[in-house]
Amino acid sequence: MPLICLVRHGQASFGADDYDVLSDLGREQSGCVGEELRRRELRDPLVVSGTLRRQRDTAALLAEAAGYDAPAAPDARLDEYDHVDLLQRYPGEAEGAGSRQVQQLLDGALRSWIAAGDADGWPAFSTGAVAAVRDLAAGLEKGRDAVVVSSGGVIAAVVASLLGAPADAVVALNRSAVNVGVTSLIAGSTGLTLLAFNDHAHVTGPRRALLTYR
Repeated sequence: MPLICLVRHGQASFGADDYDVLSDLGREQSGCVGEELRRRELRDPLVVSGTLRRQRDTAALLAEAAGYDAPAAPDARLDEYDHVDLLQRYPGEAEGAGSRQVQQLLDGALRSWIAAGDADGWPAFSTGAVAAVRDLAAGLEKGRDAVVVSSGGVIAAVVASLLGAPADAVVALNRSAVNVGVTSLIAGSTGLTLLAFNDHAHVTGPRRALLTYR
């Protein structure tokens, strides 16, 4: 059965003019997860990502470090939601400062967005993310695995759909996703099955300095 590894992109540039650029640490993380995937000896893996720069660059660096072929054409259904727009549409209050405050605000905005249930909102985003992964699985040749580089919201949407999890679980999954964490799915005759969520052993121990959440 094909194994599909969903990889969250490396650390982006929080607080910079252009968030969608990998930080120097994010680039190092991308190479690190590539080395980890090479160690796992995936079978002729197809690498694909969303269209966002941080996703595409992570995919390219990952593939280079792992010795894989260059990533295939990106799939926009794997793009992350616009967190800036979400925070503007659903403003809230939070304690603390910096990234912690932003995370609290984002949790609330994401929860409100899911609860709103607008046809072109969370349902469309979630359905598109799941369909992208299912379409990829259906198109894989026998004996071939895949690596999907995306973002926390997309991965949370896919995992929540497979588990039938409620909105609060989506928010929790999204919050706990680490940069370059690996979520593994098995594509079998009955569909996709979650094997592991947010595996990040490759950024622990001597590489603990590479562990980031945003």
